[in-house]
Amino acid sequence: MLGLGVGWAAALAFAAGLALQAWYFGHVLWWSQIDPGSTAFMRTELARLRQADPKAELRFDWVPYERISVHLKRAVIAAEDAKFTEHEGVDWDAIEKAWLRNLERGRVSHGGSTITMQLAKNLFLSGERSYLRKGQELVITYMIEAVMSKRRILEIYLNVAEWGTGVFGAEAGARHHYGVPAARLGPAQAARMAAMLPRPRYYDANPGSAALARRSAFVARWMGSIEPP
Repeated sequence: MLGLGVGWAAALAFAAGLALQAWYFGHVLWWSQIDPGSTAFMRTELARLRQADPKAELRFDWVPYERISVHLKRAVIAAEDAKFTEHEGVDWDAIEKAWLRNLERGRVSHGGSTITMQLAKNLFLSGERSYLRKGQELVITYMIEAVMSKRRILEIYLNVAEWGTGVFGAEAGARHHYGVPAARLGPAQAARMAAMLPRPRYYDANPGSAALARRSAFVARWMGSIEPP
């Protein structure tokens, strides 16, 4: 009887896991055609902000791919995922390097994430750092790559990325930092916005950061060689 109970429990857990993956895949299919109105990360951040201010709102305005500066597209790829147009969602060399760094530090501090992996995390998952969450991120990443073009992946990513406290998407980010729409960002502005992505809230509060200046210069140096989808 105990073995039968364990078998049923395992079968139910397996069925629940399949149902969850189907739910993820259904949303990926939907978003391949329909623009997301929000993401799991955006909702988490809004809840955090409302703990201090119940009336807090996010700044977020979706704009189509054509209305985002080509300089920002190049800068973000240069900064976050230079092989974006070449790989199938996962850069295994980067993951191996991140895994080795994590072993040295004794904790999960680096993930080797590509743009598609970051999008998978932002759309669906928490900010928790664990190998289990990383595994789910990989599954969703392959779902996204299976049904979306690189152009669509980059369009969604640029529209939901965080660019400051409560600031999401290229349009809101460009207006917040430079007072211009995303379409009018110049090369230097784009390089600086791309450089902010690893720590957007920190750099929003510390715009004079020397680290941000160094990273911006690095992005500006390499973005010209990038050809976005």
